Amino acid sequence: MTAHTVEYVRYHIPEDRSAEFLAAYTRAAAQLAAAPQCVDYELARCEEDFVAHFVLRITWTSTEDHIEGFRKSELFPDFLAEIRPYIADIEEMRHYKPTTVRGAGSAVPTLYEWAGGAEAFARLTSVFYGKVLKDDLLAPVFDGLAPEHAEHVSLWLAEVFGGPPGYSETQGGHGHMVAKHLGRGITEPQRRRWVSLIQDAADEAGLPTDAEFRSAFLAYIEWGTRLAVYFSGPDAKPPAEQPVPKWGWGVMPPYQG
Repeated sequence: MTAHTVEYVRYHIPEDRSAEFLAAYTRAAAQLAAAPQCVDYELARCEEDFVAHFVLRITWTSTEDHIEGFRKSELFPDFLAEIRPYIADIEEMRHYKPTTVRGAGSAVPTLYEWAGGAEAFARLTSVFYGKVLKDDLLAPVFDGLAPEHAEHVSLWLAEVFGGPPGYSETQGGHGHMVAKHLGRGITEPQRRRWVSLIQDAADEAGLPTDAEFRSAFLAYIEWGTRLAVYFSGPDAKPPAEQPVPKWGWGVMPPYQG
């Protein structure tokens, strides 16, 4: 769980003051954006009421960082000067800690669904390892490859990109995958070849080629292969047991024009 805390500030602003209220917070937001204690923020307006109800949500690195850090920083006086006229309109101002009840709905498909599901990742790993075993730079790394290796990687990628927990249920979590790389001494040229070949395999296996999917796909491949290089090195310390990472769309959701 994250150590972040979420502050909610609820305002009841007369309709005839709502425009100036929004303008004031637009200016005040510059101080939030500059604050190292602020993770993100959002001001939302109620749709149902005839009067203007607003909720400001600010994610802070911690409650203490907000109170002892931001409020005592040089940014706070300018922030307060903008919002001071609306302090009397505050109905609630409290900090909240996230709970374990969290998740995502189905409005945005997972990368797994967008790619085509289990069959797509099975095709990907089949094509990919066919290339790997013929590659002069990577073949030595995978010498003696177990027959089920491609299937396990397919399960791993499917789970990472939002599919069923097949890898976790049959193999283990992130620590199990990391253990496969310990002591292998993977080099940066080998990592780059791995990245190049899996992109070629994605093309041949018919994975989606839209910019949003491929940027998210490549982001994970870069992250994962760089970890593999680190954990294969002589000074690597295996991490504590962790779940399989879950990869999402990142900055750009799928384009559905």
